Amino acid sequence: MNDQLFGPAAKVTAAHLARDAYLSIRQSSLKQVLNNTESTVRQYGLKERAITLGWPADRVHVIDTDQGQSGATAADREGFQRLVTEVGMGHAGIVLGLEVSRLARNSADWHRLLEICAMSGTLILDEDGLYNPCDFNDRLLLGLKGTMSEAELHLLKARLRGGQLSKARRGELVQPLPIGLVYDGAGKVVLDPDTAIQQAIRTVFTLFDTTGSATGVVKAFNHVRLTLPRRIQSGPDKGKVVWGPIAHSRVLQILHNPRYAGAFVYGRHQHKPTASGKSAPALQPREQWIALFPNAHAGYISFDKYEANEAKLTSNAVAYGKDRRHGPTREGPALLQGMTLCGICGRRMTVRYHHRKHGLEPEYVCQAKGIEYGNPICQRVHGAVVDNAVGRLLIEALTPHALTAALAVADELAARADEAETLRAAGVERAEYQVDLARRRYLAVDPDNRLVAGSLEADWNTALRELTQVRETYESARNDGGGVLDDAQRARITALAGDFPTFWNDPDTPMRERKRLVRLLVADVTLVRADQITVHVRLTGGQEHTLTIPVPLASWQIRQTPPEVVAAIDELLDDHTDGQIAAILTERGHVSGTGHALRPTIVRHIRNRYGLRSHPQRLADQRMLSLREIARRLGIGLNTVQIWRNNGLLTGRVANDKGEYFYFPPPPDLARPRIGRPPGSRPAPAGTPTGSAQGGAV
Repeated sequence: MNDQLFGPAAKVTAAHLARDAYLSIRQSSLKQVLNNTESTVRQYGLKERAITLGWPADRVHVIDTDQGQSGATAADREGFQRLVTEVGMGHAGIVLGLEVSRLARNSADWHRLLEICAMSGTLILDEDGLYNPCDFNDRLLLGLKGTMSEAELHLLKARLRGGQLSKARRGELVQPLPIGLVYDGAGKVVLDPDTAIQQAIRTVFTLFDTTGSATGVVKAFNHVRLTLPRRIQSGPDKGKVVWGPIAHSRVLQILHNPRYAGAFVYGRHQHKPTASGKSAPALQPREQWIALFPNAHAGYISFDKYEANEAKLTSNAVAYGKDRRHGPTREGPALLQGMTLCGICGRRMTVRYHHRKHGLEPEYVCQAKGIEYGNPICQRVHGAVVDNAVGRLLIEALTPHALTAALAVADELAARADEAETLRAAGVERAEYQVDLARRRYLAVDPDNRLVAGSLEADWNTALRELTQVRETYESARNDGGGVLDDAQRARITALAGDFPTFWNDPDTPMRERKRLVRLLVADVTLVRADQITVHVRLTGGQEHTLTIPVPLASWQIRQTPPEVVAAIDELLDDHTDGQIAAILTERGHVSGTGHALRPTIVRHIRNRYGLRSHPQRLADQRMLSLREIARRLGIGLNTVQIWRNNGLLTGRVANDKGEYFYFPPPPDLARPRIGRPPGSRPAPAGTPTGSAQGGAV
């Protein structure tokens, strides 16, 4: 193709010139944009070609928004999508590109653009010549160029990948290193010369040895407010080391990375493409790694230590993961270990044990966010009351009649599962037929009819994607099982009908066996704690039960004096002392909050704790007078008051257990007793003269 055989005069028409020209500029990476500037200059220079062909400069539109993006896919390429839109709407008279690879390196995208250009009558110009997609020969040549462009990309990738794998199998491939490891001038992996970074990484491994868990490392870092370094992997600050708060995921990345153990490894992650065209890394098992060379370079720990850490992390995480949903049953008293779900956030709850006088007491705790970010826990639920409630539910449910009904329901569920299996299989069969039909239609079309062939090819690809999705759904449903009981499980459940309550309540039954029974019968338990504890129990047969349990009282609430005892003390204080009240309540059968017999000191403590007015205070409220008050009012001594009370002149009531009295106010006309004899009435002592003394004593 050249301008002499197919010049502008033969291809550019007034209809083309009436529309605009679009120049597409692209380079595959930002590195090429920065370094390969001559390619950019050549691409912008095509604007002069459009002007030479007759387009005004102001109607030549430059689309350069795809700079730094690969042409392997049209996804996320705004420039290419805009170009296709303008061509499809008939706004473009000509599309310019330095070469086919600048527009697209994907045959599907390239042929789609060709078909749209042919339908809209748009010309295509590259460095070699001018083409009219409506012409079969031009379209054939452009199609070959697109195929060669895609093949070129494939060959480049294959060569690069082959060299990469060859170096990796020798342990010589240069890879990005985690923080704490760098390449020296000779290309060898050494510890980071920054001692602060070294110390931070060593601290992670030291704290893991001390605490035994990644969570312990996070808490220890947060307790002393340490930060962890990380290296920025992209952007203008790529390679810069920044320090920030530690996270559980960062600790796991360090502990799981064999490079810190001095091992060269390649193939730990495999990048799989997603629906958007991008690839996401997926961790592979060790047997699928491409290369592993222990002791290949300096490290922070030995490879044996790394494997010991891996074993410890695995044992710490036995209750998590799809293949370890509940973890193994253990000897602890938590009946629902590994089976409880948080009704607030939906995460799996863990078990904590508290030492009590009667032994270990379980508690179910939702601490996933606390582990990851150090946040407060979501909720905690008393384990014993939940375990007891679930145990009672199972005993009530597992009667022979209930078991028969449950097995009947299980049979119905199995029938439904078989029906669903049949429907899913039919769906797979239909999808396979649609794929075969689309394939036969595509093969039967005339290859020269690219418009029809492209449409049929798209239908074939759509049918293939639908078949893949239907098959994945089918296999996933088959592997799930849907909770259908097999013959062995049915036999074990039936055997429990007669002796299950006896077996369950037998104190000699090991807790491990109770847990195994629960896992046979219960799928999971969801807990929500509010004013009450709500327990949602989902059985393996599909039945669901909701239990409501009062929140257990705190220890101080358990030891609290019963309200009826406090009310009785308040009533008796009007007429009785503390000792009298203790005797009366003991006779009635009341005891203290701790279960002890009531004594005067306990009554006094309860009275002070609840702010009850004492018996003397209540007597004073009735205008009765204490000993000193009545003595002061009558102007007599304290002993005289007691004498008058004994003689009946004053009346009162016992005020306390010491025998002290409070007295009723005396009447105004109280007849006071005469004290002593009147003058002259006292008889003279014997031997004393009766006459008056003359002169008296001197």
